[in-house]
Order: sequence, then structure tokens, then C-alpha cells
Amino acid sequence: MSLRFNALNNLGKDPVEPITGTAKITAIFGENVFDLKKARQVLSDEAFKSLTSSIRAGQKIQRAVANQIANGIRAWAEAKGVTHYTHWFQPLTGTTAEKHDSFFTLKSDGTPIEEFEGDALIQQEPDASSFPSGGLRATFEARGYTAWDPSSPPFIMDIGAGKTLCIPTIFVSYTGESLDYKAPLLKAVEALNKAAVDVCNYFDKNVSKVSATLGWEQEYFVVDEAMFNARPDLLMCGRTVYGHNSAKNQQLEDHYFGSIPERIYTFMREFEEESYRLGIPLRTRHNEVAPAQFECAPIFEEINLAVDHNTLLMDVMARVATRHKLRVLLHEKPFAGINGSGKHNNWSMATDTGVNLLQPGKTPKTNLMFLTFFVNTIKAVHDHADLMRSSIASAPNDHRLGANEAPPAIISVFIGQYLTKVLEDVKERVGSKFDEQDESMLKIDIHKSIPELLMDNTDRNRTSPFAFTGNKFEFRAVGSSANCANPMTILNTIMADTLRNFKKEVDALMEKGEKKEIALMHVIREYIVSSEKVLFEGDGYSAAWEKEAEKRGLPNLKTTPLALDAMVTEKAKQLFEDNGIYSHSELEARHEIELEKYIKKVQIESRMMGELATGYILPPAIRYLNLLISNIRGLQDAGLDESHYANQKRIVSKISEHINKASELVEKMIEERKICNAIEDTRTKAIAYQSQIKDRFFDDLRYHVDKLELMVDDKEWYLPKYRELLFLR
Repeated sequence: MSLRFNALNNLGKDPVEPITGTAKITAIFGENVFDLKKARQVLSDEAFKSLTSSIRAGQKIQRAVANQIANGIRAWAEAKGVTHYTHWFQPLTGTTAEKHDSFFTLKSDGTPIEEFEGDALIQQEPDASSFPSGGLRATFEARGYTAWDPSSPPFIMDIGAGKTLCIPTIFVSYTGESLDYKAPLLKAVEALNKAAVDVCNYFDKNVSKVSATLGWEQEYFVVDEAMFNARPDLLMCGRTVYGHNSAKNQQLEDHYFGSIPERIYTFMREFEEESYRLGIPLRTRHNEVAPAQFECAPIFEEINLAVDHNTLLMDVMARVATRHKLRVLLHEKPFAGINGSGKHNNWSMATDTGVNLLQPGKTPKTNLMFLTFFVNTIKAVHDHADLMRSSIASAPNDHRLGANEAPPAIISVFIGQYLTKVLEDVKERVGSKFDEQDESMLKIDIHKSIPELLMDNTDRNRTSPFAFTGNKFEFRAVGSSANCANPMTILNTIMADTLRNFKKEVDALMEKGEKKEIALMHVIREYIVSSEKVLFEGDGYSAAWEKEAEKRGLPNLKTTPLALDAMVTEKAKQLFEDNGIYSHSELEARHEIELEKYIKKVQIESRMMGELATGYILPPAIRYLNLLISNIRGLQDAGLDESHYANQKRIVSKISEHINKASELVEKMIEERKICNAIEDTRTKAIAYQSQIKDRFFDDLRYHVDKLELMVDDKEWYLPKYRELLFLR
């Protein structure tokens, strides 16, 4: 019996017992996190003061104090049953990494003890050559360092009966280049902080810190584990490379916000409880649009912590799912013909005085501050739309962008009718001379024309890649499997750069004698005029928008290899160098890494399509074909007229055609892959894999295989079908 039918026969057997849960989330929230409250209980005054200064002001922790902090962390962890620790980091593989060491050691006289010294807390040395480096490190140059990031608290991960202390770290090479997602993000956050504080001080001298905030929305699919194991493409690629639509998919729109299936609900409750213990502030759960698709979302946090929490959550979800004999699919497009999954990044900025800089205020002054940061954001996206596109480019996301549920590859900004009218009003007052009318507008008109509560006054546009949604911008184009750090590094960097330029222009006008408010308005108007072509309020899916975007000169980079070019332009290199985020060599390395990822993922999918076609699809199709041929021969031998088996002959002809075409395409694809593999230049090779493998073969091969799925006897078909994967739990 095939794995498919074993899975169907055993579906629902031995269900996992639901967890009893706790009465209150607050009773368990953060219990496995070494936060400042726990630090206060186990650290000396000196060590606690050093730790808080590092977290809040970025001050360096001295090695002597680090020993005290390490001992305090160990005491807390051991009391909870921890025996091992690890530096938890985010290399450019796209997943997390960890190497576990025990607290156990032997003294010189052989006495066994447990210890955790400051040096082990602050720094470890993983093998840098074994992670993607884009040529920054040769194979024989193995040394790399993980360094503690005190702004993200240590936590305890429960895996089975074991407990491990995880210390969030950055990962850099021996020569100092960033080899992870976290280090550049921290630099970008600091660059934005400095630039935003300078601009905030025009309005409030008390602002001394601006934090970027992030609220992500994680979409995902859940399928039965046995069904998953019976699909080699899901196992190896994270998506189904073949599969005909089931008769019912999402067309009735009955799954969205519907009742959560009990088995999934049990799984959700358990991964939520683990998340709460790890300090992940999950708030929302619901069914998404596609069958078997779901979503969760947390409360907003500072961006570095939010990124760590999302990365951690993806790991927690995967582990908890296996306990429930389920599998979580984070691929952006695991099933054709229905919605894929994104990870909407809701981004804003908050001051240490408690102000959300993208929230309109109650006074003319605070509304002018809002308008300043609002327009600067639009300007940043306009000037660096190609970089924004590159930040979400990947082989999986190429399957999703521009489909029926995802934003197109054209980066545009949606702001809603009210704010569009506000910007038009400001723009129309542009003149060669500033007068009292402008001051009047500053004091009265802006205040009246910007609604105080924009949550309900701003409609939502799900076809927009970058939409203003009331008090934040939502970057909707980020893929579900992506690390949020990459798009957020880009966004914070371009915003920091735009704000720095804005301040220079305002200061230049003030030095010429203009009043501060007039100087601010002058530059705001210029930014509105120069960036208005990136604003779009209509249907981003329409062909008309694609034509209009081309007229406006907006980039439309539909494939990852071309989209990634934006990373290594002279403009990009200057941007990242000026803001201290990436060196030129680091950018070149990341460009190389992303291209290699693309090549390898398309290559794996191509190999899987060939393997499934020859080993899973064609054998049962040929057997069924032979059965039909035998049936026709039997009817012929019985002396029946051809009209009695004319339909069978047509079916035989169609099946034979699809078998031949599928076999022929597989052979041609293999030969073309050999040609692509011989290409040495990585960019050229990536483009070849996209144009000569993916675009040329994937859809055609899938068409013939999916036709065979419809025609071959169901009991002969090895692979679980969409109706089973999506609707059976």
C-alpha cells in the first residue's frame, strides 16, 4: 500500500491530548526569559546597572562585570533545570543556528563543577566558513565570532525533556564583516534613531531616543504529517511542485475567519503557550483565506526584539506541530491556485516621550511632526523602491508576488483618500515666496484636515505592497518564510538617510533666515512633489497599473535575479556606507549569497520535478494506460464495433500524449540544467536558472502531470491530492 493510502487510513488515529492550559496568560508570560525583573533578583547592583545601561543606552559591558552577569544567568537557568547553553544566532542561511555547550567542566584536579564565565556569555567561535559568506571567508579561513546582544534577553528553550539557555547574538567574521541578519539590523536601528531624534528636536527638545517598532503577521499552512511525508516535494521543497486543484478550494470564501478546526486549535494553543513562556506577545489567531491556512500576530515591539521573536516563533511552531502529527508550511506558495502566505511587517517609530511618529496628534505642532515623518517615509520608499523590492526577493516569494492575494512586484505606496487630499493641499500652495497664508495653514488647516483617528478613516488596500494603515506603514510584500530583519534593515536605513538629508535641507533654509515652520513646510512640499509618482490608490493587480507604473518610471522587477541587482548599485553602496550599515564587500557578498540561494532552490525544485515524474507519476500512469489498452483489446477480441470503445481510445491517446510530453520535458530539463551548471558567473547562472529552467519547464511539465492526475485511476495515484492535503485533518 502506498504512503498516501496509509496516511488516509491512519488519519485521526491516536489524537494528541489537548493541553489543559493556564487560567491566565499573564501567569506564564516571560517565565523562560531572563528579563530585567529576574536580573534584579540575582545580580549585584553593579552588574544590574551595567546590564541596564547596555540594554537602554548601548553601553559596553566590561568583562569583569560580565562574569557576575553570567553567574547570575546560570543560577537562574540551573534553578529551572538547564544544563546547557548556546549562542543563538541568525546566519544568512535563513534559519537560526546554535551549538550547545554544557555548564559542566573539570578543574585541574579532576573535580567536576558547573560554571558559566563572562567570556562564554559574551563571545563564542563557530566555524564561519561553514555558513554562507559570499566569498568573505575562504574554506580554510574558518574563524568567526558570535557576540552577545544584550538588547534581546536570554531565554530557555524546552525541547522534549531537555532545557537549553539561548543567548541571542550577532555573527561576524574574524575580520569583522557581518555574516548574519541581526548585526546590520542593529546598525540600521541606531542610524534611524540618530537621524529621527535630530528631526524630532525641531518639535520637542525632550526626545532623546526614537525606536523603530514592528508588528508582524505570520501566515502559514498546516497539513497532516503523514500526508506531508507522502509528498517528497513538500518534504524537500516546502511546496507542491505538482497537484491539480481540487473541485473546492477557496472560491466559497468560507474558510476565512471561520471556526478553527479542533485539531489545529489544540496545536495553536500549545505553540501559543510555549510562545508566551518565551515572552512572545501573541495576540491574534484566525483562519486565513485559503483552506488549511492560518495566521497569528503579536503586539508591537521594538524591532530587534520583534525580529528575534518571529524567528523564534517559526521554530516553536514547527516543533510543536510534530508533537501533534502535523506539519507547518511556511513556504510562500505551497499550493498552486490558492492564496500563498506572507508576513506583513507593520512598521512605525516611537519616541522615548511616548509619541508614535506616524500617529496624527491633537495640535498643529504634533500634526506637522506627523506630516514630516509621514512624507519622509514616502520619499524614502520612492527613492529606494528597487532596494525595497530586493529586500523581499526570493525564489519562494517569486511564486507569490503579483498573484491573486499578494502585492505586485511594483513597489508603490497607498495612503488613502484623506491623506492624499492633505498632500494635495500642501502641494498646491507651493510658490516662489512664502507668506502669512502658509503660516496660517501651518497653524490651522493642517490640524483640521488631518483626522485625529485615521484607523477608520483610511481604507485598506490589500493589493498595495506598502500601505499606510492609520498609525503605521504595512510592508505587505514580505514573504512568510523570510527573516523580517532584511526588509527592516533596508527600510530603517533608507528612512535614516532620508531624514538626514531632510534635516540638512531644513537647516540650510533656516540659515538663510527662514522661520523653522516655513523651512519645514518648504522641504515637505518638495518631497511631496518629487515622490508623488510612487503613490497609488487603485488595484495593484490590474494590467492598467502595470502600464501606468511603466509610464511613471517605477521599477517592475518580477524575478529575483534581476531584483537583487539593486543591492550592488553604486547608489546602494553609497547609501549603506554613508549610514554605516554595510561595507561594499559585505553588500557584494550578500548579493552573491542571495543569488546562490535562488539557484539552489530552483535547482532542487527542478530535480524534484524530474524525480517525481519518473518515479511517482509515470509508472502508475503507464500501468493504467496498459490496463485501458488491454480493455480495448478485449473488446476488439469480443468482436464489438469500434463505437463501443471509441472513448477509451481517446483517453488512451490523451494519457499517452501527457506521458510522452512529461517524459520529454524532464529529459530536456535535465540537459538544460547541465548547461546552466556549467556557467561560472553567479548572476548569469541565476538568470539562466530562472529563464531556462523555471520559466521554460516548470509550468509546462506541471500541466501534463496535473492532467494525468485527473485521468489516472485514483487508487493508482501515489501522491496525496489537494483535496486530501487541504481538507483532511
